[in-house]
Amino acid sequence: MKHRLLITVFAAVLLAGVAVGYTALSASTGEAAHSISAGSASGPRLLVLSNGQLTTVSSTDPNGPREVTAQRCDRVYGAAGTISCLRPVGALKAGELAVLDSRLNELRTVPLTGFPNRTRVSASGRMVAWTLFVDGHSYAANGFSTSTGILDTKTGALVRSLEEFSVEGMAQLPADANFWGVTFTADDNRFYATMSTAGHRYLVEGDFAARKARTLVDNVECPSLSPDGTRIAYKAAVGGDPQRGWRVSVLDLATREITPLADTRNVDDQPAWIDDRTVAYGIQRDDGTNDVWAEPADGSGEARVLVPDASSPAPW
Repeated sequence: MKHRLLITVFAAVLLAGVAVGYTALSASTGEAAHSISAGSASGPRLLVLSNGQLTTVSSTDPNGPREVTAQRCDRVYGAAGTISCLRPVGALKAGELAVLDSRLNELRTVPLTGFPNRTRVSASGRMVAWTLFVDGHSYAANGFSTSTGILDTKTGALVRSLEEFSVEGMAQLPADANFWGVTFTADDNRFYATMSTAGHRYLVEGDFAARKARTLVDNVECPSLSPDGTRIAYKAAVGGDPQRGWRVSVLDLATREITPLADTRNVDDQPAWIDDRTVAYGIQRDDGTNDVWAEPADGSGEARVLVPDASSPAPW
């Protein structure tokens, strides 16, 4: 149903003339041959950003025709009919979180200050999280600072910064603490994220209702919980040093066994599970263009381009 609703909106958007902008975009990116008229897509989809525009592609044919909307985002994620779009609204650092439904109607906006970096939606579509850089532009840099918040779209409860949470075993949150990269569990209350302090980057488990968190293991950044809730895909700093880059790995939450995935390239992204067996992420080419890559979550096989000229993958 949600796909049909989204398709209806696409058609309205195109009829309203937004297609003019897309035509120009397609001409500049070489995507015109892969574009289709809205309303002809069916089956499971992937949500991605294509040159900054909210786009869906077929999960079974991600290289095939695309449906590109006029909605622009810097980062996007979606689940169960809820779309989180981090987008600029003005010059410099002014931006906002836009929570959209499957018709692309705005349900709520939250003004934000900083550079959009990560966003996630819980599997039910209820919880939305985001991370911004408020100082610096890279997790490998010294002195960077992030701001990570969570919105409960059902109750309206808004936590603008996880630094409001207490951390088990810490009488006071360290002054250098930073949180980023939230991923939600199925109960819409617990979540995982990264907390850095004193040179460590811990995987933390948070309790939204209790406004508290606890550290689990070190050297886990940008976690992403598998659909079955048993594993965390994340970027692991090579040798524990972010300046050497990151490699996507998978942590088994029960056994704490770590499986480095086959791709040994530097991956500076929050992975996304396409299904229980496949992890996807964006990698930027030398010319600045992004591609979405995917590889088996068990460390076998090799990485392949899943969606060319795209970023911010999410199953949809």
